Amino acid sequence: MRVLRHLEERLQKGKLHMTLVDPEKQPAEVASDVASSMEDMGTDAIMVGGSTGVTQENLDTTVRGIKSVVEVPVILFPASAQTISEHADAIYFMSMLNSRTTRLLVGEQIQASKTVKDLGLETISMGYVVVEPGMRVGEVGLANPLPRDDPELAVKYGLAAEFFGMDLFYLEAGSGAPAPVPLEIVSAVGEEISIPLVVGGGIRNGRSARELVEAGADILVTGTAVERTRDLASLKEILDAVKRGNR
Repeated sequence: MRVLRHLEERLQKGKLHMTLVDPEKQPAEVASDVASSMEDMGTDAIMVGGSTGVTQENLDTTVRGIKSVVEVPVILFPASAQTISEHADAIYFMSMLNSRTTRLLVGEQIQASKTVKDLGLETISMGYVVVEPGMRVGEVGLANPLPRDDPELAVKYGLAAEFFGMDLFYLEAGSGAPAPVPLEIVSAVGEEISIPLVVGGGIRNGRSARELVEAGADILVTGTAVERTRDLASLKEILDAVKRGNR
């Protein structure tokens, strides 16, 4: 089954969680162990990518290692056209809608398109918006971060992504952000768009996770909590908070 269809079917039953693994942050064998542990706890997919330091070698090695130990989909979360692995199940073909450079709006996507087709990777189109403070991804992406007090602008971005025909809309506070995307923004966007809303960045505990899904997030992504702490109790708390509403 294609990955997007698989995710859509799971979304019909409830909220989803995805684990983000950065190939730069740990050896492939450690990334594989992390992914396996997260699958055991109930994560629905493994995303692989990072803002800096991703090479073809560490990307391929990480994806292959993860694929060898998990059954959930492995989806590329690319920073550029130069870091694409044929070993993944799918790739987010995404546009940073609030970047100041056309390179991340459409330039990298143009450069990557033929490679993606030749490799036979499934594409999942996604509108991606960086929310204040934006952290490293905002810097690298030359973003005009979405103000934390402007839900109306967030809604406009979300509707633009939907009207462009994108499959998902992602609000990103940034890896290691001091706080998640504001609940007011999540709620406003969730009420207006009809495509799944993905939220990531700054999610460190079950309470934050629960509040975000109750506000309207369909998919939560955690990365730093996995990479830095490997606190299985806290991670299990986040997963349980996401899944609690599904029971």
